[in-house]
Amino acid sequence: MLLIVGLGNPGAKYANNRHNIGFMAVDAIADMNGFSAPKSKFSGQMREGFIETENGRVKALVLKPMTFMNESGRSVGAAAQFYKIPKDKIIVFHDELDLDAGKFRMKLGGGIAGHNGLRSIKAQMGADFRRARMGIGHPGRKEQVHAHVLSDFSKSDRDWVDTLVDACARASGLLAAGEIEKYQTKVNHLAPAPSSKPRRN
Repeated sequence: MLLIVGLGNPGAKYANNRHNIGFMAVDAIADMNGFSAPKSKFSGQMREGFIETENGRVKALVLKPMTFMNESGRSVGAAAQFYKIPKDKIIVFHDELDLDAGKFRMKLGGGIAGHNGLRSIKAQMGADFRRARMGIGHPGRKEQVHAHVLSDFSKSDRDWVDTLVDACARASGLLAAGEIEKYQTKVNHLAPAPSSKPRRN
């Protein structure tokens, strides 16, 4: 069984924030694979279903912590403990300042780069979970980071955001099969970052 986690903040006020791209990705994965309607569990919204792979279908849970970002670990830790899901079967989709907007990278363990959601999860269960890092770019100055992550994507961002979120869902069979490198490659193929193409005004 997989536990697929999206990080974000609950409520309409934050729905289109850069910080909520993890929520957007896991919603798309659950929708595309016909998961159940959300239920309130483990201080979060949980959906259950199966993801088809070349070797059969894989049971998966999608979890969106409703604790606000800084307390995400409480929700993730409780779900992982209840279902006895090992850390290498936990994939956390989150915004990544250290990647250019639209870039996508998978990572196992390592540092948290100041991300409070990852910090909370690490405090609950250690760092050895998988991260699906969704680049939102850095505003350039440390003091601008808070406003950057908590502001909405601009209209000019929506094309690459929607394409990246859709790609994460369309390639989910590779993720469920444990083909992590192939998943990263497929997502990047389906959703090339805008920085790798001519920039549009």
